[in-house]
Amino acid sequence: MSLTILIVDDEENARRNYGDFLEAKGYEVIGAATLADARKCLQRGDIELVLLDVQLPDGYGPNLLHETAHLPNKPPMILITAYGDIEMAVEAMKNGAHDFLTKPIEFARLEASIERAAELITMRRELAHFRQSEQKKVQFVVGKSPKMQALVSQAQRAAAMSVSVLITGETGTGKEVLARFIHQSGPRAGKSRISINCAAIQNTVLESELFGYEAGAFTGAERRKHGLMEVADGGVLFLDEISSMPMDTQAKLLRAIEERAFRRVGGTNLIQVDVQIVAASNRDLVKMIQDGKFREDLYYRLKVVDLDLPPLRERKGDIPELVGFILREKNSQMGMNITDVTPVAMKALMEYDWPGNVRELSNAIERALLFCDDESIDLQHLPADISSRSHTQI
Repeated sequence: MSLTILIVDDEENARRNYGDFLEAKGYEVIGAATLADARKCLQRGDIELVLLDVQLPDGYGPNLLHETAHLPNKPPMILITAYGDIEMAVEAMKNGAHDFLTKPIEFARLEASIERAAELITMRRELAHFRQSEQKKVQFVVGKSPKMQALVSQAQRAAAMSVSVLITGETGTGKEVLARFIHQSGPRAGKSRISINCAAIQNTVLESELFGYEAGAFTGAERRKHGLMEVADGGVLFLDEISSMPMDTQAKLLRAIEERAFRRVGGTNLIQVDVQIVAASNRDLVKMIQDGKFREDLYYRLKVVDLDLPPLRERKGDIPELVGFILREKNSQMGMNITDVTPVAMKALMEYDWPGNVRELSNAIERALLFCDDESIDLQHLPADISSRSHTQI
């Protein structure tokens, strides 16, 4: 795991020795000789761990514990002293210090302390992104279709082995829902699931979103940014509409998948990650390969397991179960209690071809609920292009 560590020590040799050791372990290091310098570094917002000397020229190091106590994601602090004062150590731990080391520092002890802090930092990262994302408990409708049942079985195996997955299918078939199902069906369920829609981000921005960037990497990059691949470390990264990814970014993604490592834009340090890649596309990637618009090597790297979601018109027998699921979900969201569909309305739903697939079905049920004042959705509550298909009364 890559961490940005601030070393606060007035002894230049000490800063250099600690820094050389930590950089060799893959950490990024920033040095400060005084409390004033440390405060300036902390204002940058990208410091994740502080190695803090107790006695500094302009003050008492542990004062930083009090000054940062109000921060929602204050960096863990490991205190260092040459005095070995046990009472001070106890007091510092009470005030929120992560650990307490005495000089001369044993590097093995330092590394162990940092690794424990890294667990806390990882948890904070995942919690922050979980709160920002739309992750919900997924109730996946398998249905009666043999193809869907086989597909879900394959998805569960792919989840269990954490292999790369390529999901294909028309717009609205539920590719992102299936990606969430894969995440929650495997050993990474308790870790992050980070999503990015490659078609919704400018080509020039997509690389920095995926891999992050260093301060000064380009105009406007005032501070370091963690990329989504780094944030997803230990979990799942969902790349929606991967067909829209530019060729040069495809090459960098391929290398990152193969090496399980990458460099931030403008960076030199190699960042190791453990990420399961789930990609999705509604376009014909084989045709794009033939046209020179998608990398063949990336295609085969992604499709360790390929899952092709059938359109709703090919699994109409699943519509009643899907309608029941959507009704329960929409009733909960809209504060309603309409739990049934009349036979004639269900007949219309079954006869319609659903060019927009499950997404269109969900929108149709939501629209019907808005106009329904009865206990059941009837034909007149459905959109006209659906209700007009049913001419025979049951």
